[in-house]
Parts: sequence; structure tokens; C-alpha cells
Amino acid sequence: MQTTDPRTGIPRTGFGLWKIPRDDTAASVVEAVNAGYRHFDSAADYANEAETGEGLAQALAEGLVTRDDLWITSKLWNTFHAPEHVEEACRKSLTDLQLDCLDLYLMHFPIALEYVPIAERYPPEWLRNPDAAEPVMQRAAVPLHETWKAMEALVDKGLVKRIGVCNYNSALIHDLMTYARIKPSMLQIESHPYLTQEKLIRLAYDYGIDVTAFSPLGAQSYFELNMAEAGESLLGAAPVMVAAQAHSKTPAQVLLRWGIQRGTAIIPKTIKPERMRENLETGDFALSNVEMAAISALNQDRRFNDPGVFAEAAFNTFHPIYD
Repeated sequence: MQTTDPRTGIPRTGFGLWKIPRDDTAASVVEAVNAGYRHFDSAADYANEAETGEGLAQALAEGLVTRDDLWITSKLWNTFHAPEHVEEACRKSLTDLQLDCLDLYLMHFPIALEYVPIAERYPPEWLRNPDAAEPVMQRAAVPLHETWKAMEALVDKGLVKRIGVCNYNSALIHDLMTYARIKPSMLQIESHPYLTQEKLIRLAYDYGIDVTAFSPLGAQSYFELNMAEAGESLLGAAPVMVAAQAHSKTPAQVLLRWGIQRGTAIIPKTIKPERMRENLETGDFALSNVEMAAISALNQDRRFNDPGVFAEAAFNTFHPIYD
């Protein structure tokens, strides 16, 4: 049985669409709906929103779900931060997803990059000119408060129901709350037992902001990107394995349950039907306080998805957003 957040109604376990190949996306979405998923986490930058829309349209046409059953999240990409481009980006996602309205629209990163027209390249990704001899990220002088104001206008126009942010730190959250006319309903951040982010999550809750944890299994999403070492898998961590044995669950289910018991929504990704169902089977057991504390004690402040690291390595641009 899926649990939902009492404030927003977001299903606690969502289906993450990052890194799902385009050719697999539509079928994976339909399979996920059949498995019981109602929360789908998408983004322009994932380069599969059109295929996600095909899967959603098929599930709706077949009567597997109604639109009211679903929670669909998408994200504003960095190159669309200028106020005059925010609605354009949102409408492009809506068109690709074959929807009239998003349940949640997030600012993907607190990073403004130079605008790339949709007709020129979509999704624009990180580089202004990828064919240059030494391509780099081109920063744009767009204050975050201007981007947020344009996102508020999306709510006013009925294009999105809620707005929020991803990859923000505490200082940016404090600042946002001073000027937001429409308060953020969601903070999406990387969080797992190697990166517990307890202060940031507590701050969000103090402000009445719900939290979604991406990469809830930790390093698993990053091995294929060479952004994690083989020995960094949480699946073999002693407290996780002990809890898995005690509850007759898999280590992955224990990690997902840990995230849910902290009060966060989680968005694991898989294209394997058996794993889809396994990832949803976390509601029939609870970790004890001792087990929760032991797993939380694994924290190393290990961030796998860090622009301060990957932007320089991949895009020839040093651009940290975390200290």
C-alpha cells in the first residue's frame, strides 16, 4: 500500500525516470503503472519526456489509471532560468508529457546558464556550444528570485499545481522563503545513508516544505557514470544487511524503507519489472529506532551528484554549489 505525504499528497515511493533509455521509457512507464506506481519524477534534461508521455497516454487510454490518480513532476532546466523562457520550458514539458498541468514543477539546479532555443537543441544540456574546440558552460546573469517569480506565474496560469526546488542548500532555502509569494512545496535533494543531510531536511520541514530524496540507494545510480567507486555500494553495509536479514527483506528495500521512515519521498529507478515491484514492497515492515540510527550512522557526507566535481570534469567549468 502506497503511503502519501499528508501535506502535499505525493506518493512516498515514486518512479525515477533519470537515465532510462528512450527506447525503454514508454514501456517502463506502463509497467510501472501496472506495478502500482502513481508518482513519476521526470525532467527536461532526462531527454525522455516525449517517451514518458507516450507511456502515460497509453496507461490512461487503457484505463489503468485516471489522471487524478497520478502525480507527475518535471523540472525547469538551467538554460531556461530567464523569466521570459520559464513558461516556454514548462509548456514544452507539458507537450512532451501529453499533459495539461503538472502536479509539481521544480527548479532543477540553482544554476543559470545561457539560453539555448528549443529549435536549436533540446534538451540543451550543460554546454552552450558542444562542438567548440574547448566547450564550456556559459553562465547567465539571472537572479534566482526572478526565476522563482516566473515559476509562480505558472501556478497562477494553471499550468502547474505546485512549485519547488532541487539541489538547494540551507542558505538558499532561507533566502527563498523571504521573497516567495507562493512558497515552495518541495525540496528535492540527493540523500541516502552516506549523505543523510539531516540539518537541511529538518530546515525544510520547519518551513513546511516536503522533501524528495533522489538516489535513495546511494552509489548504485553512479557506477555506470564513473562517479562512484565499486566499494561505495550501500547494499553491503553491515547495518543494512543486518536489518535486511532481521526483516526478511532485501538490502535495497531496507534502504528505501529508511528513506520513507525519515519522512521523505523517494524516487528509485529501474527498468526491471521485478525490481519495480520489490521497490514498492516497503510498507509491510518498519525499522526499529536502533536500526534507523545504525543506518544513519553510516553518514560520510558523500555526495555523488556534485556539480563542483562533475562540471569541471565533464564540461571544463568549475561550478560548485555546495561548500
